[in-house]
Amino acid sequence: QQLFELFVVVSLHKKASEMTYTPQIIQQFPSKPEHPFRQSKDTEERLKVIPKFCFPDPKDWFPASDLKSETFSFVLTGEDGRRWFGYCKKLLPEGKGKRLPEVYCIVSRLGCFNLFSKILDEVEKRREMSPALVHPFMRSVMEAPFPAPGRTITVRSFLPGGGNEVMELCRPLDSRLEHVDFECLFKCLSVSHTIRVFASLLLERRVIFVADNLSTLSKCGHAAVATLYPFTWQHTYIPVLPTSMIDIACSPTPFLIGILSCSLPQLQDLPIEEVLIVDLCADKFLQEVSDEDEILPHKLQAALVQILEERSEILSHEQSDTQGDMPLNSLVSEAFVQFFVEIVGHYSLHMNVTEKGERVFQRELFRKSHVSRNVRHFLHFFMETQMFAGFIQDRELSK
Repeated sequence: QQLFELFVVVSLHKKASEMTYTPQIIQQFPSKPEHPFRQSKDTEERLKVIPKFCFPDPKDWFPASDLKSETFSFVLTGEDGRRWFGYCKKLLPEGKGKRLPEVYCIVSRLGCFNLFSKILDEVEKRREMSPALVHPFMRSVMEAPFPAPGRTITVRSFLPGGGNEVMELCRPLDSRLEHVDFECLFKCLSVSHTIRVFASLLLERRVIFVADNLSTLSKCGHAAVATLYPFTWQHTYIPVLPTSMIDIACSPTPFLIGILSCSLPQLQDLPIEEVLIVDLCADKFLQEVSDEDEILPHKLQAALVQILEERSEILSHEQSDTQGDMPLNSLVSEAFVQFFVEIVGHYSLHMNVTEKGERVFQRELFRKSHVSRNVRHFLHFFMETQMFAGFIQDRELSK
């Protein structure tokens, strides 16, 4: 397995007869995608949509002489249900005067934002020296061995004037938090709003994040999905939705999507009902179902809120006690996992084994066995979700 499957450069183009720009791939590495990318039936479709995700807002771009580079990511889901991550850096090409930005995009099966952000920083550094240095560097990255969790790989490349340079890339030990930045989520949303988003996702409702930059949208989307562990979001998940695809917000099925603030007027023109629209920049709900605070069992919600509200104090206390560094991501993730332990931790007691050796889950016995009436009420709804069905099915099939 390779660290990434594809590296593209996307720029904006406009025909003389057109009013708006269209994003197009102007460079691709490797030029002929190698196995396993080639074998995917929807590779061609994926190559068509990548430019839209690199520039979800093409109509809002104008030539500029100065632009702060921005790193963001998107997710593509294939026909087989597997996810591909796109890691992007938007910057101005070399030159003087006003010019349009380009996006450098790495497509990988590996969800690890920090690792690929580091690679993109190196791409930007080399491109400032000479665009010709980018492809040899990406070849070195592609040829590097795929790192196991917790392992570091070294990438050697040549820099004019600097000789051979060695870069170390470390893959985090806990792979489920590789793509997560809870700090960004809590900078944008209060704990009470975060909990209501979490509750809405648990019942597989429709949730839309709105922000004025791509980085905030992608980080908050990934963090929101991570709160569901050990369950998995089974539905449409597009952390950054191109404006041209905004009709997806009318879908009657569950989704978590992110849109840029500039697309908000178009969103508000659509006939959308039963949706939670979250303004990440103002920490407020633009539209809600209104029962979001009543979904979770009250005692367990209060315990979860307390840990999240006191996260700074808990972290500083942990560090002084253990002389170690307990990251915020671990603390937050453990708080949500503990919530699930209290609610469904007893599931294994209701997994019967038939004479044929098959494991069968006793649904009603499981639900009725919980001592809390509030939890039983919550389980009545939660057990109807696809994420609960998938969780139980995985355990029925495991030996």
